[in-house]
Amino acid sequence: MDLGLGARVALVTGASSGLGLAIARELAAEGASVAMVARRRDALERAAAEVTMHSRTRVLPVAGDVRDAGDVARVVAATEEALGPVDVLVANAGGPPSTTFATTTDAQYLDALELNLLSGVRLAHACVPGMRARRWGRVIFVSSMAAKSPLPGLLLSNTARAGLLGFAKTLASECAADGVLVNSVLPGHFDTPRAKELATMRAAREGRPVEQLMAERARSIPAGRVGDAREFAAVVAFLASERASFVTGVALQVDGGQVSSLL
Repeated sequence: MDLGLGARVALVTGASSGLGLAIARELAAEGASVAMVARRRDALERAAAEVTMHSRTRVLPVAGDVRDAGDVARVVAATEEALGPVDVLVANAGGPPSTTFATTTDAQYLDALELNLLSGVRLAHACVPGMRARRWGRVIFVSSMAAKSPLPGLLLSNTARAGLLGFAKTLASECAADGVLVNSVLPGHFDTPRAKELATMRAAREGRPVEQLMAERARSIPAGRVGDAREFAAVVAFLASERASFVTGVALQVDGGQVSSLL
């Protein structure tokens, strides 16, 4: 299936590892030119070199912190200068620490909102006007199934990511007539460094072995296993493509059936 991404420019944040790296790989494999953004320059450049090695397209590493409004503007400008206007924005960011109401500080709330809400808002403001002017664009917010089904111990993520869903739905309605499609993708449990980090935090809090928590997590998923990051990236690539031309305003969970609600 040709996804029609060969002439497109994609910008993927949080791209040095985990789901973001898998998305960058998938889009590059489909022929898109890809700007990969992350905070850690060394890790980012290694990841970009690996993506370049396995694709025949242009890959641009751009170090930056999406919590910083100035960095967001700089990253988008650098992408457009090197690769051309951004056609596909994948706003992905790592999650905040695992906390509960009793342990969460005001500073942690503010940092989580910067990371998992305002970063996506700022990236959209930097990219969407150009998409609307060209009458083609894809905006994909990587959220979490916690935005639909809040998870214990993830107060910060539950709060910030739910706000991003509201922003995405509103933006989708405003931009659809201009050919700019906006969707959110909600990962469940995947085998990523972030998942291991959260399990380690919870294990320390509950005084249980990490391996026990990981096994329980897998059993809680109807599919009977955690996901592979490549499975998530394939869904994102579809939403970025010409084939998804009548899909907008969706909050799609990719979770092996774990979220049990109808909506």
